[in-house]
Amino acid sequence: MKTDTIQIWHGTVVADDAHYPTYRRILDAVEQAHAETIKNPLPRKRYVEVHGRLRMVLAQTLNVPPETINIQKTEHGKPYLVDTPEWVFNLSHSANATVIAVARNCQLGVDVEFCKPRTSLAGLVDKCFGEEEIAYWKQLPEDRKVTEFYRFWTRKEAFVKATGRGIALGLSHCVINPENQGQFLRVPAECGQASKWHALDVALAPGICSALVTDKDSVGIELMDLPEC
Repeated sequence: MKTDTIQIWHGTVVADDAHYPTYRRILDAVEQAHAETIKNPLPRKRYVEVHGRLRMVLAQTLNVPPETINIQKTEHGKPYLVDTPEWVFNLSHSANATVIAVARNCQLGVDVEFCKPRTSLAGLVDKCFGEEEIAYWKQLPEDRKVTEFYRFWTRKEAFVKATGRGIALGLSHCVINPENQGQFLRVPAECGQASKWHALDVALAPGICSALVTDKDSVGIELMDLPEC
């Protein structure tokens, strides 16, 4: 894998009974215990499969057995690799769609969402968008508002994940340039200069929005199919 490349692994979560034991076996004790707290069978199977396939991606990248990978979390909950901290990764899933970003020596975050209409979109825009984003979104034709909402939303989610702070950082404080959606106009002061952050679309299937945010200057994206057991 080239040092200037970010791999985006993507796929569909099947969540079937046949492969559940295999995915569960390669999880660590903390992940297995968390799975047991999920009482609804479908979300539990999705959790186990997504995290099992994450370990398979990392195992393929690091050339180690998946069950030996030591994943811990920072104070704010961002997962990292204890034994190989130069490698970074981020995971997102929405229903049965999953994306995993893997790279070296950078900060990154990834998000994926199904672009489904919601009656609450306008309220979320007023609450979570900056003034420039609000003005841009409100003047859009109605038939573009849903997709454009998710383009901004996935960038914001990917940004707060890249910083390791999560939504507590405040989605309205990371403002994307509506005229060039690969750039940020403003970010919280503790995140450095807005110009150091870059947002990119991840082209998946129609009806799905996915975005990557990173502080890596020169970025090449390599799309990969998620491995299966």
